[in-house]
Amino acid sequence: MKILGIETSCDETAAAVVAEGTKILSNQIASQVEIHARYGGVVPEVASRQHILSIIPILEKAMSDAGTTWKDLSAIAVTIGPGLAGSLLVGVNAAKAIALAHGLPLIGVNHLEGHIYANWLDNQSIDFPVICLIVSGGHSDLVLMRGHGDYVILGRTRDDAAGEAFDKAARILDLGYPGGPAIERAARGGTASIPLPRAWLKGSGDFSFSGVKTALLRLVEAGKISSVADGAASFQGAVIDVLVTKTLVVARERRVKQILLAGGVAANGLLRKWLVECSPLPVLVPPPVLCTDNAAMIAACGYYRLKAGKSGGLDLDVVPSLKLA
Repeated sequence: MKILGIETSCDETAAAVVAEGTKILSNQIASQVEIHARYGGVVPEVASRQHILSIIPILEKAMSDAGTTWKDLSAIAVTIGPGLAGSLLVGVNAAKAIALAHGLPLIGVNHLEGHIYANWLDNQSIDFPVICLIVSGGHSDLVLMRGHGDYVILGRTRDDAAGEAFDKAARILDLGYPGGPAIERAARGGTASIPLPRAWLKGSGDFSFSGVKTALLRLVEAGKISSVADGAASFQGAVIDVLVTKTLVVARERRVKQILLAGGVAANGLLRKWLVECSPLPVLVPPPVLCTDNAAMIAACGYYRLKAGKSGGLDLDVVPSLKLA
């Protein structure tokens, strides 16, 4: 069973063909990072226009690389939210056109659910129940997954998500955009020697990174940061300390069998290292290229939704603030 996945939730135009929910036959991504870097962040209108320019070439390349014809496909899976409304509409309308032209089922996929299913693309053995830590630009969520499509939200961000916090910290330290990779690169040359606060929110699985970002800003304004590298290392360490510690606490409380890491921030090397080293449970982590936005994860999720009989029609619409559970 081959699924074509389409992802246009933010600033990556992506298309992929995945077989049986695990085998990537093609995975094409057109990034807009260089375009948005000049503005210091994603400009929604610009992102939408770039998706329109890129969607057809990316779809054609994905199908060509997979050696697949439209007749070989079992369904089209497309991100319907959360994300930027204009960007989502480009992908959903492209998916509708293909589904209508070729008589294929149409599957709407939650972008965050797609990130979770990136863990299936490495042919890893996953044993439910699991705890999923989803860390991306706009989300820091702890999710209990009891089976395919069965989710319970145990914690989420109360203010700045981890990815947003990294972007803001990078601006404070004048490191450029995107912030996550910039902070990680700078941190390699420094030490986490600057004391920064952690918001533990005891008794809750929620996250809060606004305070540590503000603390960094105040120290920079006061001239108390020894070096940009030390500032980056200290900030990165504070954020990852909270992410790892709270994940392990919730995993122990829920007596799960494994921990899954997902989302763009999951590409951070220190986060991957600390979580694996500190966890008494098996930790599954997708390759970095499958942590950031891609269509293979959408196709993988679509495969399991199709198996469960969950497909939609041409009335499928975007839901920019779509919730996972």
